[in-house]
Amino acid sequence: MGEQVVAIIGRPNVGKSTLFNRLVGENRAVVDDTPGITRDRIYAEVEWRGRRFWLVDTAGLMEGIDDPLQVSIQRQVREAMAEADLILLVLDWRAGVLPADVDAARQVRRSGKPYLLVANKVDDFSQWQPGELFRLGLGEPLPVSAIHGLNSGDILDEILLKLPVQAGEAGEEETEVPRVALVGRPNVGKSSLLNRLLGVERVVVSDLPGTTRDAIDTRFSLGERNYVFIDTAGIRRQARVRGTVAYYGQLRSWRSILRANEVLLLLDATEGVTEQDKRIGGFIKEAGKGTILVVNKWDLVEKDSRTADAYRQEIYRQLYFLDYARCIFVSALTGQRVSNLLDLIDETYAQASHRIPTAELNRFLQEAVALQPTGEGPRQWKFFYGTQVGVLPPTFVLYGNNPEAVHFSYKRYLENKLREGYGFAGTPLRLIFRAKRGLKNPRLFKNEHGTKGDAGVTDRSSEIGGADARSLDRELALARSYEVPTSNLQRPTSAFSPDA
Repeated sequence: MGEQVVAIIGRPNVGKSTLFNRLVGENRAVVDDTPGITRDRIYAEVEWRGRRFWLVDTAGLMEGIDDPLQVSIQRQVREAMAEADLILLVLDWRAGVLPADVDAARQVRRSGKPYLLVANKVDDFSQWQPGELFRLGLGEPLPVSAIHGLNSGDILDEILLKLPVQAGEAGEEETEVPRVALVGRPNVGKSSLLNRLLGVERVVVSDLPGTTRDAIDTRFSLGERNYVFIDTAGIRRQARVRGTVAYYGQLRSWRSILRANEVLLLLDATEGVTEQDKRIGGFIKEAGKGTILVVNKWDLVEKDSRTADAYRQEIYRQLYFLDYARCIFVSALTGQRVSNLLDLIDETYAQASHRIPTAELNRFLQEAVALQPTGEGPRQWKFFYGTQVGVLPPTFVLYGNNPEAVHFSYKRYLENKLREGYGFAGTPLRLIFRAKRGLKNPRLFKNEHGTKGDAGVTDRSSEIGGADARSLDRELALARSYEVPTSNLQRPTSAFSPDA
């Protein structure tokens, strides 16, 4: 049973109980248009995507109350906030920002707890404009219509992204069944490819870009092999879709990458690699997902015996930061090579799930370091030992002195040696360099956040997809970013910023 608590708060009559009932999936709280119906905290356990947490409904938040009953009720609200691991601050979008909302936002910030700002009563998404809600200083609001259920699944997804995964919480599917997201620009053939893979028309297919508006999960079994495929909406440039229904469909597409442990990035063979393909590829790299580059519409290309090699070289030149990814040329229309995709998916998943025993890993790393030492002198990095701390993607922590002194080229050398020795085809690797604990006078260093901690990670994305709980906040920030800058693609490592 999940022990994490999510508290719903807000001023009276913004729809907290309606949202509570919607997320719980049954009418657990009394709902009425009269303010003040809810008095006590109401608890219900919620299960979503194999994870569980407690959801708490509270009374309307008010300040400056003298009535003894209301004082007691407000104490219940404060206690709910105090015990919560995450706070949902709910506002009535139709009413706009009222002074009571400003007071509630102030209390949320004062609590120091993680939070989500939820704009309720957005019954027509075509009219959605966040506008003045930004002045609360709580970031981007999440629109929802609790009474109609619009976007309620997205709220649950956001909750999971904010709540750290607890030990033993993930279910069997989370660890044993590949979750494969099909992503790409609009009209590259994602739904057509999925239908071809499944052998049945599971999703709507049209020549019009944007037919798919939501992320659709499909379970698929072939003998003893089981998969969950996630078909997604085409990802456009941000400026063209913000504030529309398509915008929220694409936001779910970004988050589907985070939910998946393997990604098929579809490219249009007739158009080549575009700037948007690079942005999507950069996001996949940062998220640490196993990757297969699927070049679709291969039947439309005039070719000879050298065409495929020339295409492959150009693709890797453009998407050099995905040089570990597999590449396959297919036609969803004719079925050409589509059957080979399942084998590639299995191989990539196995590579990304591979663990190296600690003793064997240390022998291998000692030999690699001896073959090419980092140099001499007190400021040089000296390797002591290493361990693999995670899979999907494979993540390694290497302990030594002066971790900040490890040059990028040497990190790349060690990564290449690991690939030579163990394959890891189709998956990124995370190398994290840490100061060895127990040194008498360990050098202090600062990480990219300006605090004492790890240094010398392969790139800024080392936290993503790993065991560090901070990765959840980072992933959420990435999921909300559409404009992954391409100016940094000239650097030898990927450096995609969610704030650019």
